Amino acid sequence: MKPVRLLSGVLTVGVWTLLSRVLGFVRDAMILAFLGTGPAYEAFVVAFRLPNMFRRFFAEGAFNMAFVPMFSKKVEGGEDPRAFMTEAFAGLASVLIVLTLVAQALMPWLILALASGFAGEREFDLATDFGRIAFPYVLFISLAALLSGVLNATGRFAAAAAAPVLLNIILVAGMTVAALSGGDVARALIWGIPVAGVAQLALVWIAARRAGFAVRLARPRLTPDMRQLIRVAIPAALAGGVVQVNLLVGQQVASYFDRAIGWLYAADRLYQLPLGVVGIAVGIVLLPDLSRRLKARDDTGARDAFSRAGEIALALTLPCAVALAVIPLPLVSVLFERGATTAADSRAIALACAIYGLGLPAFVLQKVLQPVFFARQDTRSPFNYALVAMAVNAVIAVGLAPLLGWIAPAIATTVAGWAMAALLYRGARPLGEVARFDDQIRQRLPRIVLASLGMGVVVWGLWTGFRPWFEAPTIRYLALLLLVLAGGMTYFALGNAIGAFRIADFRNAMRRGRT
Repeated sequence: MKPVRLLSGVLTVGVWTLLSRVLGFVRDAMILAFLGTGPAYEAFVVAFRLPNMFRRFFAEGAFNMAFVPMFSKKVEGGEDPRAFMTEAFAGLASVLIVLTLVAQALMPWLILALASGFAGEREFDLATDFGRIAFPYVLFISLAALLSGVLNATGRFAAAAAAPVLLNIILVAGMTVAALSGGDVARALIWGIPVAGVAQLALVWIAARRAGFAVRLARPRLTPDMRQLIRVAIPAALAGGVVQVNLLVGQQVASYFDRAIGWLYAADRLYQLPLGVVGIAVGIVLLPDLSRRLKARDDTGARDAFSRAGEIALALTLPCAVALAVIPLPLVSVLFERGATTAADSRAIALACAIYGLGLPAFVLQKVLQPVFFARQDTRSPFNYALVAMAVNAVIAVGLAPLLGWIAPAIATTVAGWAMAALLYRGARPLGEVARFDDQIRQRLPRIVLASLGMGVVVWGLWTGFRPWFEAPTIRYLALLLLVLAGGMTYFALGNAIGAFRIADFRNAMRRGRT
């Protein structure tokens, strides 16, 4: 077996994801500066979330979690993976075309399902119009996600990881042109979404062809492989549906509070940076690696890959979680507070960001633990756990809203995230040693936590002592950069000193291209 190089793969995906998220910050800062957190912004958030919700449901969630392990095992066993890819592409495309046509007709009801608080308000008509324009994105990006799964399963991560960069480049360019020409920025923004979907699909289509997996258009057929894929995908689809119900519940609650959807969305974008760069990158690389190792009966290698993935993920995200919880206001104010975005908006976004930060380790652990089930084509167990997490989320979001107001959905998301991570960890135990962290990560984890807390003390002290710098428009960017650099240097120096990790080990692993 030619193993997937875990660390180099995570770094490849992580670097491209970091670039995408940095451009995403530029995009979000521009949107907030041009639109503020008013009706046009909230309509955009709901309209953009609609195709993204179905994308996670069909592509990155249900379909890919079923497709990637099956495809990886066919690659490992030499069982005609190209034919399987063609069948899956044809089946997914046919479903998505029908879905897109139905969604166009039912768009007003879909908007009400996402944000019933918009009924009778200006936001409703805007969101319906925007939703019709943006929804075809789900067709292009879902097919792109399938081809990305093909590339990831064969150890080619760069093109698939680079594709999301195109979305942000196109949206930033569209807003810039509209602003300079005196056009409608919101319209340019929403029309950029389907255009970006076409560009992303074209990029991975070409990369797949160069990798020897050229897409052939074919008539959908219900072959034995497709029947097996559907059997595995349906529980994953239901699990994905549960996750989307959690988002729906939170957004429904937020839609009854003025500007709350915008505040929660902006906070979500901030904590998604470390989650995407590390957590999602680890999950993308780990799933095909585990699938191929299990096919080759390499249990020792599978456990090592699982443990190192967990170690890398926690070592890089725990300090981010502490930073989000300790210094959210300087992060938010420097990144987002300009134009139509006010100091009051910054304080609200920072509060949500701190709460999401407390859940960040749980969200990352989910990305590490889920591949253990998916690699075995077990999508039913995560679905059952997701049902429990859904109930936790709904009870907290709806129950706390009358007491705590708009922040209740953020609290519910964090608590439900920890519930899901705990259920996945406990549920993986019967799978044997392969699904259990080894001694190395067990010894290093408390030290990682200690180094992260030490970093938190340092950055909080620096922010408190130099707070006026962060309120000065001319030097606040430099102040934030120095704060981030000081925090990073403190964490890595302290972590290396107490044995949370060895920087030399990471350097050697990168040089070897494996963990």
